[in-house]
Amino acid sequence: MSKGWADFPPVPEPLAVPVVDSHTHLDVTVEETGTTTVEALLDQAVKAGVDRILQVGVDVPSSRWSADLAARDDRVLATVALHPNEAPRLSDLDGALREIEAMAGEPRVRGIGETGLDTYRTGEDGRAAQEASFRAHIAIAKRYAKALIIHDRDAHADVLRVLDSEGAPDTVILHCFSGDAEFAAECVRRGYLLSFAGTVTFANARNLRAAAAVTPPEQMLVETDAPYLTPQEVRKHRNQPAYVVHTARFVAERRGISYEELEAAVEANAARLFGW
Repeated sequence: MSKGWADFPPVPEPLAVPVVDSHTHLDVTVEETGTTTVEALLDQAVKAGVDRILQVGVDVPSSRWSADLAARDDRVLATVALHPNEAPRLSDLDGALREIEAMAGEPRVRGIGETGLDTYRTGEDGRAAQEASFRAHIAIAKRYAKALIIHDRDAHADVLRVLDSEGAPDTVILHCFSGDAEFAAECVRRGYLLSFAGTVTFANARNLRAAAAVTPPEQMLVETDAPYLTPQEVRKHRNQPAYVVHTARFVAERRGISYEELEAAVEANAARLFGW
């Protein structure tokens, strides 16, 4: 592993209003860097003003790990789910979904996801299982009154089709929003929340910046998706929750509002959605 991936640069200076990282994978970040611990990442986040983190499950083991971490650390809440690219690989999808549902009611589990559709990595032979899993997660989110966190890659129209067919839960979050302004406006009209990751800071991300511009602050979140999608300012390094500050600052600047104004809205959204 290259030094650039293993070592993190200094965390950004915190500003007056704390930040919430609404989507991260601490387990994968520790595994891929091999040079840090979960506790160190959380401590670094606090130094940058990132005082709360939503740790996201993508399969049964990582969901269990996420729920257990949230149960012992007040800085963390958890989500549980089967990632859309995971569902077609399972020999017993129904059994795995039962295990996810068994965790859904735990008090520190506040979301169901990431689930959704991904036609980039899953071919036609896996689409049926992927969609069946997505529909099952929607049902779990509604039964437990939890936020639904959606992974949508190259599947905008189909994501909306399935949500319309099943009936969306009260809270729907499109994690790492990847659509353009038109798709963003449609999601906003439906009352969904859009979560922007480090990709919005990339030089070629004009569509994402346009999408952010039409998203009201009361329907916006920011995230790292660590260890992936590192913001441009620290692009050569693996991502960590502390770096959500870079993304939040960037989005605020492009919207022409202060960082404090944006983060006050994001804080209110996180409190409303996850009970923080």
